[in-house]
Amino acid sequence: MKIDLIVGARPNYMKAAPIYRELMKYSDKFECRLVHTGQHYDEKMSDIFFRELELPKPHIYLGVGSGRHGEQTGKIMIAYEKAIFDNKPDLVLVAGDVNSTTACSLVAVKLHIKVGHIEGGLRSRDWNMPEEVNRIVTDNISDYLFTTCRDADENLLKEGIAKEKIHFVGNTMIDSLYYYLPKVDKRPIHAQLGVERGNYVLITLHRPSNVDQDEIFKGLFDTIEKIQERISVVFPMHPRTRKMLDEFGMGKYLKLPNIKITEPLGYHDFMKLQKDAKLVLTDSGGLQEETTVLGVPCLTLRKNTERPVTVWIGTNELVGPYPDKILERTLAILDGEQIKGKIPEYWDGHAAERIVGILSHELH
Repeated sequence: MKIDLIVGARPNYMKAAPIYRELMKYSDKFECRLVHTGQHYDEKMSDIFFRELELPKPHIYLGVGSGRHGEQTGKIMIAYEKAIFDNKPDLVLVAGDVNSTTACSLVAVKLHIKVGHIEGGLRSRDWNMPEEVNRIVTDNISDYLFTTCRDADENLLKEGIAKEKIHFVGNTMIDSLYYYLPKVDKRPIHAQLGVERGNYVLITLHRPSNVDQDEIFKGLFDTIEKIQERISVVFPMHPRTRKMLDEFGMGKYLKLPNIKITEPLGYHDFMKLQKDAKLVLTDSGGLQEETTVLGVPCLTLRKNTERPVTVWIGTNELVGPYPDKILERTLAILDGEQIKGKIPEYWDGHAAERIVGILSHELH
């Protein structure tokens, strides 16, 4: 059984690595090709993750690079169709909600190849997010929907997806977290940055809704300036965020005295920082899940989330891009307010095993 496992951007790598590792245990049943679209393509955004997650060199590298959403999606579709037309897989496995996910799914469906969507059924209800479009399109053309939470199952059923396509398996990104924690714990990143374990705020910021509008962007950085007056701030900065700082003439924020701005970090270093943070501020999706498992308070700088389970039972709280609310909740946590959460069902490090078990049963 030939399977193409698609990766393209940073969030994909952590979700795909446990699947690849599990498929390799059954080489008598599965032949797995790792397909890298090149959506993220440099050392900091791609190469280091392959090394640290022990992924092999991609069997197929499309090298599409960056571009506007339509342009990038189209480039991936053209390149992937050419790459597999004469050597089609039996199944294409995609993860998450990036352009690579939707593009390769569309190619597969048009070539009558089955599609499996890892992390199906997540919904933010926000059609301004390109990721929401990608989720809905991919879910509706997939043959297997592997969900991370029960509310994702409910979303799919309400949208008319057949029950037999839906498989609640847990979260493969959490598989990676558990698997690599022993290595993560050995990283000396705190000493390298000069911060104390448990005595800093970790920040990530990259979504267009936050960084592409100068008024919102400046409001967020004014808030960060106030936070760093109280506690050290560690800020691995996404290339998009640094670019917009330059465009908006906001370079002064790079020189704040109690903020450590770094290039994007590898998986191990970043997880170490996340694990030992006093608090995480983010507009990312995956960090909401990882902080919930790690028991670290997380304030999500968005108006909505496709991962509401992290709010319902986890350590995550939606505060939006609102400076007053962000500062109020940050100071409350720094002053000792406790946020205690639970780990969601099946976030136990065995999601990939369940997925491969289902594929083994269904496809043979």
